[in-house]
Amino acid sequence: MIRLAAFDLDGTLMGTDQKIRPRVLEAVRCAQAQGVIVTLATGRMFTATERFARELNVTAPLLCYQGGWIQALDGPVLRRIVLPVTVARAAIALGEAESWHTLLYADGQLFVREFLHPVAFYDALLGSGVIVGEPWEAILAAHEVDKVLYVAQPEHIPAMADRLQARFSGLAEIVRSHARFIEVVPPGVSKGSALAWLAQHYGVAREEVLAAGDQENDITMIEWAGVGVAMGNATPAVQKVADWIAPPVTEDGAATILERFVLNGSHP
Repeated sequence: MIRLAAFDLDGTLMGTDQKIRPRVLEAVRCAQAQGVIVTLATGRMFTATERFARELNVTAPLLCYQGGWIQALDGPVLRRIVLPVTVARAAIALGEAESWHTLLYADGQLFVREFLHPVAFYDALLGSGVIVGEPWEAILAAHEVDKVLYVAQPEHIPAMADRLQARFSGLAEIVRSHARFIEVVPPGVSKGSALAWLAQHYGVAREEVLAAGDQENDITMIEWAGVGVAMGNATPAVQKVADWIAPPVTEDGAATILERFVLNGSHP
């Protein structure tokens, strides 16, 4: 029996239109009515996740920043792991040296040297209220860092990942969270470790946990959960580790997952 279900947000619960479809909303509502704890596991910052959690009436702690920040709506931060300032400084320096579009998340805020895309791009995918132009060293002196993110064309991400892995192996985790995003997050941070923490917080066994996602940053939680599901639009690497592959987000795959494993009580 599933008691805890964790869903990625972008590409899983909603598509590129940033809208959660009625069937998905209803499936989440029904699962919660049956007593299932539903949470969101996302690379987004807490403030960029909050409105979706409210729309879904999710009251469980949210797993934000790839799991490095765990907080319930209207509640305190329960768990936070920050990126060492030396690593953050080195990640920024590498981004600057390579002319990568670099963004810094720190203390619940998002900083960028300059906008290279329309403001709507940042608001929709990265977080609203972006602070522009503040010197990196001033930010690092005043804030604790949650992660560093680079925006690039999809075809450039694999080579960037290799460079980042070589530079920060053992110092940070390197995760691809979107076709155009790659991130440097604190060592030990992952959606899988955050989901394990939340399951222990609620006294839920691993076998009673479901996780679903579509990108490489979802692999750890899909592998850890008793039932790990990949979306039909998931990357091949994600589908390879999943227990089951759901329909794509455009066909309300998240609703199908809950209907199959929670509302009908079946198992893979």
